[in-house]
Amino acid sequence: MIPAAFEYYRPKDMAGVLSLLEEHGDDARVMAGGHSLIPMMKLRMADVPHLIDLQDVGGLSDIALDGDMIRIGAMVTQAQIIDHAGLTESAPILREAALQIADPQVRYMGTVGGNVANGDPGNDMPGLMQCLDATFHLIGPDGTRDVAARDFYEAAYMTEREDEEVLTGVTIPAPTGGYAYEKQKRKIGDYATAAAAVQITKDGGACASASIAMTNLSDTPIHSQAAAAALVGTPVDEPALSAAVAAMLADIDPVEDNRGPAAFKSHVAGVILRRAITRAWSRA
Repeated sequence: MIPAAFEYYRPKDMAGVLSLLEEHGDDARVMAGGHSLIPMMKLRMADVPHLIDLQDVGGLSDIALDGDMIRIGAMVTQAQIIDHAGLTESAPILREAALQIADPQVRYMGTVGGNVANGDPGNDMPGLMQCLDATFHLIGPDGTRDVAARDFYEAAYMTEREDEEVLTGVTIPAPTGGYAYEKQKRKIGDYATAAAAVQITKDGGACASASIAMTNLSDTPIHSQAAAAALVGTPVDEPALSAAVAAMLADIDPVEDNRGPAAFKSHVAGVILRRAITRAWSRA
């Protein structure tokens, strides 16, 4: 389909972006890579009379590694994450997840900011950012503010970001221990039927800490604290795996769609989480 008519803007700086957002209010939307918003506009699921493209705004495409903190600009693409050697060394789970997003053509244009900002429950980065305890940086007419990824998502396509705010970047504490991002999908390029992001640290033969987040199994990503708690202090054996899966299943709320009925999605979620925990533990 063809989207409804709209005005297109390509400001050169953030001041221009904020001015346009303030002028047009709810009628304006910001676009990063466009791979989430443009399809919705074509399907007439999003009415955007004023489209603001961030491509020419400087300072949004940088990756900075500063000690134990990682900062990723909102316009950094999935391909940049995959190709960045320092980021792969500091947070290899980011590359592992990025390689499973859509296909190479999409990854060359799709951005981190676009993936996390619009609140699509099928996107991969929101759950991953919750697993990594990321912080999102926003700027608006009243200045800048930070929001924890675990507090950012309210419902499908509804987030803590105000209409006149722009997400400018993400900060992540450099993760330690073992990691895994597991994803089941119908075909290359599809959204996940279920996906799991896991980080685990080990002390001796026992799990010292864990973080688990699930994707596309509710109307928001699910950071399952109960599933992680079920692993802590255990040797991550079969009873611990079963307890973690049971806790995760109690947290999610899948619905039937073209990826299958809710019962099937729950089954897939359990399989995927077991795989992710097992692989993360082997790397810890």
